[in-house]
Amino acid sequence: MSRIELAPEVMGDFERILDHLAQYQVEHHELRIREIIAALDVLEHNPLIGRPASKGKRELVIGRRSHGYLALYRYVAEVDTVFILAVRSQREAGYGPAAQE
Repeated sequence: MSRIELAPEVMGDFERILDHLAQYQVEHHELRIREIIAALDVLEHNPLIGRPASKGKRELVIGRRSHGYLALYRYVAEVDTVFILAVRSQREAGYGPAAQE
């Protein structure tokens, strides 16, 4: 079973997502973060399930439509660890600068 580590910037991503949901008065917005985390847990058993992205990273597609998010991550087989680098809505234009490195 692979270990999962969240980059410190991911907490900011979650805060941004919650702020957006609160702004539009989405009911049970805390549940969305729990749904994202539950989807990330899949990577413990299937670290290569995400689609290939640039520079050896991968993207995990989570949900769809207004519940759709993407998680950018890197799997390092040598230490059997998944490093979650960023989380964003599928409708956002891109990841923050820290995730692009």
